[in-house]
Amino acid sequence: MAEYDIKKGWFKNIDGGLLEKMMKETFGNVSAEGDVLVSSYGVLKSISVRIVDKNVLEVVTANKSGSMADAEIIDSKRRLNMFVEKATGFDAKARMKRAQAKAKKGDL
Repeated sequence: MAEYDIKKGWFKNIDGGLLEKMMKETFGNVSAEGDVLVSSYGVLKSISVRIVDKNVLEVVTANKSGSMADAEIIDSKRRLNMFVEKATGFDAKARMKRAQAKAKKGDL
């Protein structure tokens, strides 16, 4: 499980069904299970996404078992990163910096 900060003022981009639409556009499929949106793509057996609050997005992934092609693994990881960037407003570099800052403060 990973929790990602949502950029200040970015929540309007994922509120009211927009996150579900974004997941469908990114992964090609999505279903709602209560307040959790579930999808799958490539080597990712499941991608579960939940809005914790206006500032936090929770993402849980599970990989398929067995051997997988490197290209498929890379494509799946890229697609997931692209989705998280669209959903949070932070690219991978900014998410890493924020996580490191939280770790230094002892918030992780």
